[in-house]
This record gives sequence, structure tokens and C-alpha cells, in this order.
Amino acid sequence: MVNAATLGLETSAWAVERYGTVLTAVDRLALYLFTAELAAKVYAYGPRFFRDPWNLFDTAIVTVSLLPAAGGLSVLRALRILRALRLISVVPSLRRVVTALLTAVPGMTSIVLLLGLVLYVAAVMGTKLYGATAPEHFGELPTSLFTLFQMMTGDGWSDITRRVMAEHPSAWAFFVLFRLVCTFVVLNLFIAVVVSAMEEEHAEESVHATEELGVAVLAELAALRAEVRELRDRVPAATAPPAPPLPAAPAAPLPAAPAAPVPAAPAAPVPAVPAPEAAKTAKAMKTPKAVKTPKPSKGRPSRKRPARRGGGPGQRE
Repeated sequence: MVNAATLGLETSAWAVERYGTVLTAVDRLALYLFTAELAAKVYAYGPRFFRDPWNLFDTAIVTVSLLPAAGGLSVLRALRILRALRLISVVPSLRRVVTALLTAVPGMTSIVLLLGLVLYVAAVMGTKLYGATAPEHFGELPTSLFTLFQMMTGDGWSDITRRVMAEHPSAWAFFVLFRLVCTFVVLNLFIAVVVSAMEEEHAEESVHATEELGVAVLAELAALRAEVRELRDRVPAATAPPAPPLPAAPAAPLPAAPAAPVPAAPAAPVPAVPAPEAAKTAKAMKTPKAVKTPKPSKGRPSRKRPARRGGGPGQRE
């Protein structure tokens, strides 16, 4: 920006007369700085330097400034102002706009062809209709093309229309229709294409920024995992909490063994009883004998004899 200001001051005779030496020194210093910057970029990037279009743009501007401005090349001295265009490669917003314009060039090709076709048809019609009335504007085809291009930009179109309408009152329909088609249709198509290209450029930058952010987040996450793994390895195994006991697997039920059959004990033989003895036994069991109790006497009470001491008769000597 300082170099652009000094180049602008060199156009003033008063500034050159008083500060010509300073302006020349600043111009040389800026040129040397630009050359050193390019040399540093070539050394740092190597062959990749020439893959960037903006680096090629800066190289072309500095090369033009380094050419001698004497003799037949004195016209190149005026091209030093091109150094101010290096701001485009430095300021990101300017780079975005220029990139969008360059991206929109393929889309604008069809619009340029359409506009050229409309101008050619209108110029032929204007030359045929109004060449005799206004020869300075529609005398020949190149003159009619320039006049219609001037009217398309809005410069003096009303004056030209009124001059032709003085001889041809219905000429307003031709000029108004031309203005509507060229100005409000074709030029708006240019604007639409440029805006669309800028939106695409902005979307690409957003996607690129998102990808860079995702890469940075993944790198940070990988670093955090490595730190956690390192801290886990430093902790001794003794301080590690005991592992929880594993649950015992349920025992499978054993199949019941079949019960062995118990052999039946043989019945003991019952001895046969003789018939007389059996009859006696059955009779005794049917009618038991009644026991008679003695009746007490009415007069004297019965005395019970005391038992003899000693043994029985068999025990005497």
C-alpha cells in the first residue's frame, strides 16, 4: 500500500519536485522487498511454488518491475503500479472475489454470445431504419454497434432516442425494447452467474475449513488416548483394584439312577397244628371262665394272716 501511494505521488509535479528522492528510495526499497519475498518463497516451497497461480501472478508483477525503463521499454515504467495488485493475493476476501469471477468465466461465455447476438441484430436493424436520419450514430454497422453499446450502459440513450424520434415518432418502441432486453435481462444474467460462483466458492471454503477442523480434532483425540495409555502403564499392578469374581456356572443336574428291584423275602412255613389241640385252643378263646370273687362274712371281720418269716418248708434244716 505504501508503494502504491508513492507511485501515485510521482504523478504530481509538486511532490516530485520536493520529495522526488524520497519517493524514488521508497520505490526501490519496495521492489527489493518484493524480490526478497519471492526468493524466500521459492527457497521454502521449491517446485510447489509454481503450482500456485497467485505465486505466478506475483512473479509476473515483480518481473515487469525489474525490467529496465530506458529506451523503447520506458512504457514499462507505468506498469510499476501493477504492484498494487499484489494486495489481491494478500487479502483473503479479495482473493475470494477474484477466484469467484474467474470461476464464473465459463458460465458467462454463453451470456456474452447471447449479448453479442442481440447487439448485432439491433445494429443491423438500426442501420437500416435510422442510418439516413442520424448518420453520426447509425450511419454504418460499426457505428451502430458502438451507439447501441453506449445506450446499453445507459450513457446518453435518452438524447439519442429523442433525436431519432423527431423524424420517426415510433422509434421509442425499438430503443425501449433494446434497453429492456440488454440491461434488465442479459446484464442480470451476468450478475446471477457471478453470485452463484461466489456461493460455490464460499461453500468450498466452508467444507475445507470443516475438514481441517475434523483433522485437528482427530489428532487431539489421538494425543489424549496416547496420554491415557501412558498413564495407565505407569500405574503399578499392585494398586490395581481386584477383579470382580466371576459368577459360578450352575451345575448340571445329574440323572437319577434307576432303583434296583428289592427281592421279596420267602414266607416262613407255618407248622401244622393237630386237630384236637386246635379245637381246644379255639374253645378257650371263645368263652373265657369268669373269676368268682369271695363274699365278705357278716359277723367277724376277716383277718389276714401275717406271712411267715423265713423261707418255705424247703428251706428248713
